[in-house]
Amino acid sequence: MTRLEEVQIKLDRLRGFLAEGELDAAVLATRANFAWLTAGGSSHVGLGGERGVCWLVVTADGQHLLTNNIEVGRFEDEELDDLPFEVHSVQWDIEDRPEMLRRIVNGRLGADTPMPGAEDVGDAIARLRWVLLEPEIERYREVGALATRAITETGHEIEPGMTEHEIAGLLMGKAMAAGAQPVVALIAVEERAYRYRHPIPTDRRLESYVMLVLGVSKHGLGISATRMVHFGEPAAELRDRHLACCRVDACLNLETRPGAIVSDVFRRAIDAYAASGYPDQWRLHHQGGATGYAARDYKGTLTCNEMVLANQAFAWNPSIAGTKSEDTIIVRDGGPEFLSGPGDAWPTLEVTYEGTTLQRADILVR
Repeated sequence: MTRLEEVQIKLDRLRGFLAEGELDAAVLATRANFAWLTAGGSSHVGLGGERGVCWLVVTADGQHLLTNNIEVGRFEDEELDDLPFEVHSVQWDIEDRPEMLRRIVNGRLGADTPMPGAEDVGDAIARLRWVLLEPEIERYREVGALATRAITETGHEIEPGMTEHEIAGLLMGKAMAAGAQPVVALIAVEERAYRYRHPIPTDRRLESYVMLVLGVSKHGLGISATRMVHFGEPAAELRDRHLACCRVDACLNLETRPGAIVSDVFRRAIDAYAASGYPDQWRLHHQGGATGYAARDYKGTLTCNEMVLANQAFAWNPSIAGTKSEDTIIVRDGGPEFLSGPGDAWPTLEVTYEGTTLQRADILVR
């Protein structure tokens, strides 16, 4: 499938959505939807915001890109290539994008972000992204491989005495050098790994134990992964906690099958926590959920009644104080396809859940 063919399939999905909702146009302003509709393009300048620096506008018979003269050259040369979008731009200091939009379409508008004069259909448009096409999955494998490499190399290169900021810089630098955009780098050394589920880096120095959490994006597709590194043999209690966490992880990943209801998957994970001796740990942190072009399309909960779809991406992240197990998968009929994982250079644990054995990342002992 060519890039143009992939984009046409997505345009057809959008136009079907417009017809069903009796809308005259859809306005896509988010970076996630730009990457999805353009088969991996980038619409950002700053990395912090959800919105890009252009709007994509899809009508029943056309597709357009609205931006300014600062951005238009890069979009035409590097993002759109031969894609059939009509480009509209004005000088940056007189840019009035709503007025540009009015010149293209009148009638009922839907938009993926709150916008005056448009219906907020962001959640509905996001659903169009959930089932990934094979070219998207192929790109996703590339992102998973580079994320695995970045976190693995970091785990082997860090040394006691480094600060969490230095470790985060090494981890993010490896991802950036591979062409990805670092989205999350959480680092917790020593007792911080036990106390905080979202440990933003500090100047605390590594002595013997560290948790590495990485989120990266490339082609708009996000990978989440977590690894644990210990200098010297870990205490037996930490070993037990990590094994228990991996058992919950195996439950979540193996129960995430096409047709499963997410609340049922979540309930089984709670049972796995209890069976492993840690019945209340799930309450201290969300467990992850559906992913892809967004960090989390939705989180798994006891009340989430979404159905798991074939070729949908998930990143589960069960945690027990001091440890966590996390990788990103594609849901397949024959079981999860792990996009990130321990690989050959990271120790593994074999964890069996209801007769199926998975290899999960163990604590790396240095």
